[in-house]
Amino acid sequence: MCGITGIFHLDKDREVNLTTLKNMTNVIKHRGPDGEGYYIKKNMGLGHRRLSIIDLKSGDQPMYNEERDTVVVFNGEVYNYIELRIELENLGYKFKTSSDTEVILKAYEEWGIECQNKFNGMWAFAIWDLKNEQLILSRDRVGEKPLHYSLINNTLVFSSEMKSLFEYGVPKNIRTELIEVYLVLTNIPSPDTFYKNIYKLKPGHYILANYSGLRELKYWSLPEIDESDMLKNKSDIYNEFERLFKDSVKIRMRSDVPYGAFLSGGLDSSCVVSLMSKNSDHPIETFTIGFPQKEFDESNLAQLVSQKFHTNHNLGMVNSDSFQEALLRAVYYFDEPFGDSSSIPTWQVSNYASKKVKMVLTGDGGDEVLSGYTSYVGIKFINYYKSLPHIIRANIPKLINIGQRFSGNSLSYKLNRISNILFTANLSYQERFPIKRSYTSFHNIKSLTKNINDIISIEDYVSEILNKIPYRNDFYKHMFINFMCDLPNDYLVKVDRMSMANSLETRAPFLDFRLIEFLVKVDKSVKLEGWKRKSILRNTIGKSLPPPLLKESERGFTIPLRDWFTKDFPFYEENTNNIGKILDRNTIGIIIAQNTSKYHDHGNFIWTLFMLNAYIK
Repeated sequence: MCGITGIFHLDKDREVNLTTLKNMTNVIKHRGPDGEGYYIKKNMGLGHRRLSIIDLKSGDQPMYNEERDTVVVFNGEVYNYIELRIELENLGYKFKTSSDTEVILKAYEEWGIECQNKFNGMWAFAIWDLKNEQLILSRDRVGEKPLHYSLINNTLVFSSEMKSLFEYGVPKNIRTELIEVYLVLTNIPSPDTFYKNIYKLKPGHYILANYSGLRELKYWSLPEIDESDMLKNKSDIYNEFERLFKDSVKIRMRSDVPYGAFLSGGLDSSCVVSLMSKNSDHPIETFTIGFPQKEFDESNLAQLVSQKFHTNHNLGMVNSDSFQEALLRAVYYFDEPFGDSSSIPTWQVSNYASKKVKMVLTGDGGDEVLSGYTSYVGIKFINYYKSLPHIIRANIPKLINIGQRFSGNSLSYKLNRISNILFTANLSYQERFPIKRSYTSFHNIKSLTKNINDIISIEDYVSEILNKIPYRNDFYKHMFINFMCDLPNDYLVKVDRMSMANSLETRAPFLDFRLIEFLVKVDKSVKLEGWKRKSILRNTIGKSLPPPLLKESERGFTIPLRDWFTKDFPFYEENTNNIGKILDRNTIGIIIAQNTSKYHDHGNFIWTLFMLNAYIK
């Protein structure tokens, strides 16, 4: 796990400046505090910061082939590097190190750009092929590792984080036309960024760059499915899932440094810990973050899992005392507006874990692979709701409105959620999607952005995405969105930035591409059996977990922002001053007032506004 940078002048006579390259690389030192390395050959320069996990003594980068005409810098891990090394040795290749980086280098020599399809792992790598005068930039299939780039003044610059591009001199010219997209999705989806002329390499894609320019090409996507002929044999599905998942955990435990696991108290991370404990001859270090508010706290469930599998358990607590510090930290590491507030506890647990280990396994990706979000239950509920007689459907919302008037705050929030579900029940998936994703009403979104010229509406943006989805059923459409949009643009960004801010590597067994390609083909009735989410996991690995955990609904790393942003919160003005120049000030005031009066829970949306405010000057 590391950070990579590069400069490629398309003008052959222009030499790379070492000081510039070093400055670009050192600004992401947090991604690799264990060492640095540089390659410069006239107009080509590569930089590397290393976080040593495998082959601590001889895995330094940049790494060269024997003829020194091919060089690589690499961020990530190739988990099947041992198997690939044996395959390459049988083909006659000799190895000088025991690192996965050298495996990438030899694999490229043998299979060329097709080597990407041989790797099981997470990565962003750059290969400079001097003989063919071409640069290859590659990003892993689902986007666990980031890669940003810009073509400026006939020069391609790239890095793991955008701050390196700013260090090079790429200007921070913001794209106000994307603000409505951000306010709904809480992120700027790839390949776009919040800045003109800066892009994210899309997951499952690679760039070929030479003196004629650059091309972005796709090497992987979700497999095609026949929705009328999905896998339904539960016994076969359970057996194959167990086989693949157990192997995925096992190969992700390959490490030459101390490691552990994030343990949220939810089903996914608990199953990872259960398998890790069976593969280890010593107790696993587990790390949990708790909350003072009981409705957000799963630390008691994590403790049960720890006791069951005899882990060395570490528990920390999150509170609102250091809010401004958390905001400034998020602004620095994300480089662009990023509104997922769970980045706060993710940083906390990463910081906590990094004091004892250098690598952790996580439960990330479980909801995507297993189609386990509550939104899938919502899709199924809507189908049932639509089958009810019209007279019943017409009166249910009236009863909910009456209940809201006479209920307390906690029940009112729940009834409000049910009301929102019923409101969207008669809409198409395309119409429902942006409404369901937003942390505030559509009316508020439109009111906030009404003064922005040439804005890209969320409706148009979503329409463009959904038109590319090859699936018909809403359940499978949602599965595609979770994999191709939410996962790489939100959840994996959050985990990468907050863990690497603490020089901690994270590995996600659920995101093994073999599991993804298998479970995409499994019928929705097997994934969501009745109303039980993650039926496949519950009926296999989940059987080994403490029974109380299986009865609980999962919360994940959510935080009580609605309670933090009270009327006494002292930072409203300074965190909304800048967006008041672009967004409607009156609407901002209404949103804050509704939250402080507990009329609506706008906590997450207010965080989204605060993050945007930090990038507006």
